[in-house]
Amino acid sequence: MGLLSNRIDRSSLKPGDHIYSWRTAYIYAHHGIYVGDNKVVHFTRRGQEVGTGTVLDHILVSSIPNRSPIPCTICTPPSDGHGVVSSCLDCFLAGGILYRFEYAVTPAIFLAKARGGTCTLAVSDADDIVVHRANYLLTNGFGLYNVFKNNCEDFAIYCKTGLLVVDQSTMGQSGQAVSIIGGPLAAVMSTPLRLVTTNVYGMVATAVGVYCASRYAVDIGMRRDVMKVSVEDLTTRLTTGLLQVVEPSLAALPATVS
Repeated sequence: MGLLSNRIDRSSLKPGDHIYSWRTAYIYAHHGIYVGDNKVVHFTRRGQEVGTGTVLDHILVSSIPNRSPIPCTICTPPSDGHGVVSSCLDCFLAGGILYRFEYAVTPAIFLAKARGGTCTLAVSDADDIVVHRANYLLTNGFGLYNVFKNNCEDFAIYCKTGLLVVDQSTMGQSGQAVSIIGGPLAAVMSTPLRLVTTNVYGMVATAVGVYCASRYAVDIGMRRDVMKVSVEDLTTRLTTGLLQVVEPSLAALPATVS
């Protein structure tokens, strides 16, 4: 693992790896679990790898990689019932660079990462357990896609750790989602400094500190509102309605991704 980059070669891939690839302009990264035989299991929004169901999709759609009009013979077509799909590695990467998400990193390395969604303090389970979870969810689904609470990174982190956020009204496991919210939060929290100082460097340092603290506090390896849930129990909870993730509240607004 590099301090600045988690980029890896394909030759170092092994089943059970949590991998990701940044999309255009680094707007977001798409995450999945490599299960071997050149296949990646990943979570989508009805077949589309990103989407909020809101007007925000007008912005996100510009970063989605162009797909070949000819269907891949290796990839499985998306199911109408859920968004967990299996793709070949080439289609998953969509021309992007391969990165591996890191687990059990030290606090120093975690805080050194400028952006969330690349590593966690949490410890990964054994690779065979990770692959089992991914393949089981490929058949049974991972619930309703939600960009802030139940996205592709949440899926991959669950497959790696078996940890699930108990309170579904809060943020999910995703470091990317935390970064999206943490940036504006840091700016807001640092704003009062303008009343006592005009030092730009001081305000920037405070904003960075707030941002790093927010990422650290809500990392899946630090949170106390999580529990270990077997994949069989998870799908039972989803089926019976004991675990629900709802669409964003602005779902009625026009969207470009469906």
